[in-house]
Amino acid sequence: MAAKQISNIAVIGAGAWGTALAQVAARAGCRVTLWAREAEVAEAINRRHVNALFLPGIPLEATIRATTEMAEAATAEALLMVTPAQHMRRVLTELAPVVAAGTPVVLCAKGIEQETGKLLTEVLAETVPQAQAAVLSGPSFAAEVARGLPTAVTLACADETTGEALAHAIGLPTFRPYYSADLTGAEIGGAVKNVLAIACGIVEGKKFGESARAALTTRGFAELTRLGLALGARAETLTGLSGLGDLILTCNSVKSRNMSLGMALGEGKTLDEIMGARNSVSEGVHSAAAVVALAARHKVEMPIAEAVAAIVAGKAGVDEAIAALLARPIGREN
Repeated sequence: MAAKQISNIAVIGAGAWGTALAQVAARAGCRVTLWAREAEVAEAINRRHVNALFLPGIPLEATIRATTEMAEAATAEALLMVTPAQHMRRVLTELAPVVAAGTPVVLCAKGIEQETGKLLTEVLAETVPQAQAAVLSGPSFAAEVARGLPTAVTLACADETTGEALAHAIGLPTFRPYYSADLTGAEIGGAVKNVLAIACGIVEGKKFGESARAALTTRGFAELTRLGLALGARAETLTGLSGLGDLILTCNSVKSRNMSLGMALGEGKTLDEIMGARNSVSEGVHSAAAVVALAARHKVEMPIAEAVAAIVAGKAGVDEAIAALLARPIGREN
């Protein structure tokens, strides 16, 4: 049976990643509505085809239409949710009354809800139960995607027909969504790697060297894998684009908001100083405690994530947390 077609997409959230995904969908031939909370952002996109606030220096497709009206955006055949993880529940609650039953809602933010410790798929099920849930995650920097540089991601959806339709709707030769049915695996990789990227940034900021960063990334991946498997994720998803692939990217580039934040911490700056100078969200800061709490509930050991959570919560200094990790007993690798 031929897959159904999706040609009308709304992107909810006009930050860097939301704008980049709107650019992808427009280039793929979709009719695209981009919802922005800021009226000035919507106006700049409509009149000058730029988002100077969140994605400066990149001309946008003229067919992208921005709006500040949530109900207008919600009439699309599929919604890409790109608001920050900690605001996702509020935005979904606003959307819920105007989302038609069966509408695919694709979660494109990476994080765990700090207040409840719930995955965003759980938040979606509670707020918009009539939606078809999907997750888009993988190694991707917004500016590179918006410029059309080659990128591959995971697109997870329990319904294969819907997943294929979404993948074909936004797929391009330079933006390749690989279909999966494992929503938990796709989601947990994106959430945990942000926390681990802060740790890798600290290693870089402390000038511990490439060997230390490689070791930390590898041991961090072991933590990510343990948690994912405990939650029912598939091992092949965790070793794929949305798990290992995203971890490699985020832990190896200062373009990563989470890694660059960790680097600044390692160099001696305070969290307040770092966050005060940014207009973008570093999800790892907000998800760290939730990741650790989730691991504790499932009796999963995650010492690197615990160290990051203690640092960003102000419960441990950088040097203190590093000393504690290095003092752990030597044991088996697996």
